[in-house]
Amino acid sequence: MLFPYLDIILRSLAVYFFMTIALRIFGKKELSQLNTADIILILLISNSVQNAMVGPDTSLWGGLVAALALFIINYIIKKLTHKYKVINDLLLDKPEILIHDGKLDFDALSKLDISHDELKEAMREHGLEHFTDVKLCMLEIDGTISVISEDKKNLKQTHYKRKHNHKNFRK
Repeated sequence: MLFPYLDIILRSLAVYFFMTIALRIFGKKELSQLNTADIILILLISNSVQNAMVGPDTSLWGGLVAALALFIINYIIKKLTHKYKVINDLLLDKPEILIHDGKLDFDALSKLDISHDELKEAMREHGLEHFTDVKLCMLEIDGTISVISEDKKNLKQTHYKRKHNHKNFRK
């Protein structure tokens, strides 16, 4: 091989794209609040893909080349997602409207697995009691729930950090 670390670079790129696609499919929203099981999963995934990236090369240089390749591809992907909307749409999630002008979007709540209790908790953290008090409520791309109140005099926006919840929102 002309460049002995080219294999490591190509393997690292393949693992990076696999993990990007897997997180896109299985949901990045759940990563906003990691629980013990999520941390264990991340550690096990990183351990399982390490050999896929460096292959038989367990040297310091092999690990550094793999890490450098990951940093470079991450930098390039960030630049491309900022420059090209198509790539941004393909790789990154969009904010989702949960409540608009006091009306709940039950389809979005169900799809995102946000429970009634979780939504009410986010509203209470924002000082709101009723859905009709909400001008706009969104699940942001980082997993937080933003709420903007209907009160024109005291317009405020705050964020609620979403916890993983397995209860479905019921209509």
